[in-house]
Amino acid sequence: MIALTSATGKLGSAVLDAILEHSLADRKELIVCTTDPTNERFNALHKKNITPRYHNFDEPESLERAYTGCTKLFLVSTPRIEMDYNDAPLWKGREAHHRAAIDAAVKVGVKHIYYTSLAFGNPSKAGVMRAHIRTEQYLRNLAEQGKVEYTIIREGLYNESWPLYFGYYWTLRKDERKVIYVAGDGPISWTAISDMAFATAKIVTAPSEEWIGKTLYLSQSKTCTLDDIARVVSRLKAADVSIKTVSRKEFEDHYVNEMGMERASVEWWSSTYDALKDGECQIKDSTLEDILTKAGKTPKPMEGTIEEMMG
Repeated sequence: MIALTSATGKLGSAVLDAILEHSLADRKELIVCTTDPTNERFNALHKKNITPRYHNFDEPESLERAYTGCTKLFLVSTPRIEMDYNDAPLWKGREAHHRAAIDAAVKVGVKHIYYTSLAFGNPSKAGVMRAHIRTEQYLRNLAEQGKVEYTIIREGLYNESWPLYFGYYWTLRKDERKVIYVAGDGPISWTAISDMAFATAKIVTAPSEEWIGKTLYLSQSKTCTLDDIARVVSRLKAADVSIKTVSRKEFEDHYVNEMGMERASVEWWSSTYDALKDGECQIKDSTLEDILTKAGKTPKPMEGTIEEMMG
C-alpha cells in the first residue's frame, strides 16, 4: 500500500488525481493522509474504495497509525514555512516535521520513502532549501544504516508560483505597480503542476527498484527569467511592467516598509534570488520530459500559464 500525504495541497492533490485518472495503482492500495478525513473530497474518495486516515505532523502517533500497513510513503514537505524563519537551527525548521514522518514510517515498517524536495542546487544559497537539504541527508543516513530506501524528487519551480518570485504579484491584473523590485534574476526551469504531478505519480507507483536511491529533478528544460515574465505581463496588460534588481537589503526593506509584509518572511525568501543569480534553477535533467514523452505529452509552456492566470 502507498500512503500519500498532503492530499489537499497543490502538489499532493494533483499527484493523487494523476494516479486515479491514469489508473496507476489499485485504489484499494491507496491511503490518503489528511488533517481532515471528514472533508467532502475524502467522502467521495472513500466511496471509491480509497481510505482516508488522519495525519498530523504535530502528533507522531497519528503518523504511525496513518502509515501502518503501507510499504511506500509519498512525503510532501510541510507547508509550515514559518518554522524556517530566523535561520532555524537543525531540527527546529520544517525538517522537524519531515523527520517525525520519516521516523514514524520506519517504525511501522514502511520500506520506501519518496520525498518531494525543490529544484535548487545542493548546496544552495536559497533559505527555502535548508529544510529540504537537511531532510534529504537524514534519508540518506537512514538508507546507509539499512533502515529504509528513498527516492528524492526535486520538484521544479511551479509555473503557477511565478507571482511569488515576481515581487509577490498575487493580485495579477489588479496589481498597478509598473516596477517590480526583485533581488536577482536568472534562468528558471519552470514546470506546470499538472506535468510534475503526472511524472511524480508514475515514479511513486512504479516498482520500487526503478527509483531506489535516486535523487532526480522534475523540470522542463526550457527556461524563463523574471525579465521574460515582465514582458509577458506587459503584453497582457497592455502596459509597461518591468523588474528592478536591487540588493537583498533594499528588497527586504521595500516589501516590509512599503507593502507591510512580515520581515522574517521576506528575509527568509530574499535569499532565493541569490540562487537564481547563480543559475541554480536552470535544470538539466531530462527525467520529466522523458516520462511525458513516453506518455505522448509535452510540457506546458510558462507563457500559457501566465496567460491563464492573468485571465
